[in-house]
This record gives sequence, structure tokens and C-alpha cells, in this order.
Amino acid sequence: MISQTEKIASTHLGKKSKGSSTYNPDLLVAIPRIENRRQYNIDTNSLPFYGYDVWHAYEFSTLLNNGLPITKVLKIKYSCESEFIVESKSLKLYLNSFNMTKFGKNATECLEHCKTIISKDLSKLLNTKVEAEYLNNNSKRVALFDNYVDLYNIINSDDIKIKTFKENPNLIKTENNDNVSEYRLTFGSLRSNCRVTHQPDFGDIFIYYKSQKHILENSLVEYLVSFREEYHFHEECCEMIFKRLYDKLDSDDELFVCALYTRRGGIDISPARYSRNCKIEDADKILDIETFARNGIKQ
Repeated sequence: MISQTEKIASTHLGKKSKGSSTYNPDLLVAIPRIENRRQYNIDTNSLPFYGYDVWHAYEFSTLLNNGLPITKVLKIKYSCESEFIVESKSLKLYLNSFNMTKFGKNATECLEHCKTIISKDLSKLLNTKVEAEYLNNNSKRVALFDNYVDLYNIINSDDIKIKTFKENPNLIKTENNDNVSEYRLTFGSLRSNCRVTHQPDFGDIFIYYKSQKHILENSLVEYLVSFREEYHFHEECCEMIFKRLYDKLDSDDELFVCALYTRRGGIDISPARYSRNCKIEDADKILDIETFARNGIKQ
């Protein structure tokens, strides 16, 4: 049975869409978050996390009044507390509608006008404040997570026999330690699938937690691999992973989960969720409007 979320998302997804040769905000589609959150016992009225959805549009382009094209990397950010997310293909079609539309007599005027329009359109669509900014051409591409340990380097692969490829929180195992410790872990083989088109989505995931509990690394890898046959949007996967880990840790532990997906159609999505008591700098850095996400470096 097709869910209401999938019906809404199918407005453009999985269909041949012409888009528009001129600016057209009617292309945008909003998807409610609540359906998936209910499925995983995430209370929308009392979220267990803060966070943002961050989008990088690497090929945003428009025209000056004289027909000269201007192309920039556009970064869009909005809170995970918003009722809706923007459907990805609709955002691509919407941004592409700027390609052949003239917006100003010079680059500064043109880009500022486009940024204002985009922020206004998306804020109206999602009923929340949406920030839009351009990344400077001379901005340094900063690797945010160099101090994270690759799980592949610390697991014992001989002890792993993975048989589950559907999300299963029972795979996550913990042990109690004598002291509180910090853990920074990354896994570069996160793979899930679009819930409408069923096309695979790949990304890196970064997990920080501070706890007296220790999540056994082999079990964490098995859990993350269990997403390979899941069908969810990027934001949903990030929240699911956060919630499953949150449930395994103590309520006052610090937790941060960020999924940096590789770009598709010139756009990547980088959702980040962190517990309300989380104090690490990583949470702020990934949301910095002038910072490149790591997957922007690798492309």
C-alpha cells in the first residue's frame, strides 16, 4: 500500500518532468515529516534532538539582464523542527527554473535577488525560516571530521557475518564501562534507497557520543549495513539512526549523527541531528553557512 508520503513525493519523483524554462515556484513540493517519525516513535511535539537539513546545490545558475550567466554553489539550511521537508527532485526542478531567467543588471544585484526569492519561497513552502547563501569561490574546503576514526580500521572483520539488510536496532550491542568516554566514528559505506524511485543513495555517516556505555563497533557496523535494503529519504535515515542509538544510550548522554550523502543531480543533502545537551563543535561546524561539507571535497 502506498503511503501518503510516497503519494506526495511522487509528484515529480519517478516521472518524466519537463520542469520550467523560467522561474516557477509552483514546482516545489513539501513532504510532512510526521509519518516516518510516528513509525519510529519520534514524538514531533517533543523531539529528542536538535538539528538541521543542509543542502548544497553545486550548479545553481541564472542570467543577468544582458544574458550573461552567473553560476554559484548555493547552500540551503532549515531546522529539523519544521513540519515539512522539501522533496529533492522538486527542489532541483525549481532551482533549474532560474537557469534561463534574468534577475539583475550585475552579479551582486542578481545573486542577492535570487537568494531573497529562494529563501522566501522555501520558507513559505515549509512554514519555517529557510536560510540561503552562496559559498565563496575562494572559500577553503575544510574537512570537518578528520578526528573521526574509520570503523573499518577498528573492527575485526573476521568476526562479522552480516545477514541482515533491513534496518534492525536489535543488532546494536552495548557494554558498560567504568568511566564516561568520548567516541568519534565514521563509516563510509552507508547505503539506503529512495522510498519512491528505489534508486540507491550513498553517503558517509559521522557519529559522536559521550557516554559510560560503549557501543560495540562490530555491532554498529552491522546495524549501519542493515540500511542497504531500506527505502527512506536521507533525512529519515539520519533520524532513524539517531533515535536507535539514543534509545541504547542513557538519556543524559551526548549524541551527534550526521549523514553526508553524495550529490545527485548537482545537489547533496547533509542532515545533522544532535541531542539537546550535545556540546561538541562538530554540530555547529556542519551548519556553518560558509563551510563545505566533506562530500563536496571528495567529488
